[in-house]
Amino acid sequence: MSSESDPAALAADQSVMIAAFEGWNDAGSAASSALDHLSSTWNAREYATLDPEEYHDFQVSRPTQQTTATGERVISWPGTVISAAAGPWVGDRDIALVRGIEPSMRWRQFCREILDHAEELDIRTLITCGALLVDAPHTRPLPTFVTSEDAAAREAFDLDRSDYEGPTGILGVLGHEAALRGITVISIWVGVPHYVAHPPSPKATVSILSQLERFLGEPIELGDLPEEVEAWQRGADELAEEDEEVAAHVTQLESVMDETSLPEASGDAIAAEFEQFLRRRDLGNGKA
Repeated sequence: MSSESDPAALAADQSVMIAAFEGWNDAGSAASSALDHLSSTWNAREYATLDPEEYHDFQVSRPTQQTTATGERVISWPGTVISAAAGPWVGDRDIALVRGIEPSMRWRQFCREILDHAEELDIRTLITCGALLVDAPHTRPLPTFVTSEDAAAREAFDLDRSDYEGPTGILGVLGHEAALRGITVISIWVGVPHYVAHPPSPKATVSILSQLERFLGEPIELGDLPEEVEAWQRGADELAEEDEEVAAHVTQLESVMDETSLPEASGDAIAAEFEQFLRRRDLGNGKA
């Protein structure tokens, strides 16, 4: 697990690709929502679109019908979009956002196509974002797991290697293929409490964005997310109040987490949290 107090950040001129996919990798839609937030906040523009005909079973990921403001009937097809974004800070870094649905077929070809575009954009680091269901209480900070197979990244950011073995999703395959091309890969996963897993999960989304802030070295404007987190928290509290079994389960999870947590936060961790608060405050005042 990462050390959130580590002040290191990626080089300011290093191009970065951030990826998230709906489906198996995205409990509570936390990761895809993080990408949607970044795309909106950074006014990302479409760079490339992968042909959904190549990668999706439309009986699994069905297209949707919609009516436009002019009354025209249109069909939206599931797919993957690569967008180019520029952060709200001054610098030379280019950021690419990969947002889509986990493909149904041809995963290796799918990854090759994304990584070919990454090479066109001179991407040096790929950050994959995912969310999984966990036994954790909604009343505590959500567990976040940040790992890398790259030794230099582990040393720079005080990360661990993942010890997971078992079935993997498109994030695992994309990260593996990117590493074979010499791209540094960092993996961010957040745990979503299983008893409140219905999307959205704004608390988990904010956890992912906080980790991205750490690697980019710049604040990410959260917009309405803090208010959405409060509403989500109230809803989870109400669920526990109305259901005795859920309440007992939450109490048990709190006890386990409290017993395994450190007795107090370190001075470095407190300083890092305060610095992050100041950055967000300045961003909101237009001083970033």
